[in-house]
Amino acid sequence: MIKTVALKNGPLMVTGDLKELELADASGNLYNLSGKEKVALCRCGASANKPFCDGQHAKIGFQAAEAAVKAG
Repeated sequence: MIKTVALKNGPLMVTGDLKELELADASGNLYNLSGKEKVALCRCGASANKPFCDGQHAKIGFQAAEAAVKAG
């Protein structure tokens, strides 16, 4: 099972059996996730290592809503 959690004012943390996860760029090229047990995906847009988080959210004061909203 793969689990994704929006961390408070931070990245999306993806954990689980990442062998089951395909993460691709806009051209369809797959990112190599072999050997990884978790990845942090940038939500703030400031990472120099997109789509992965490099901690820039803390430096720029990124704020986001993490609460799940019930679809209506």
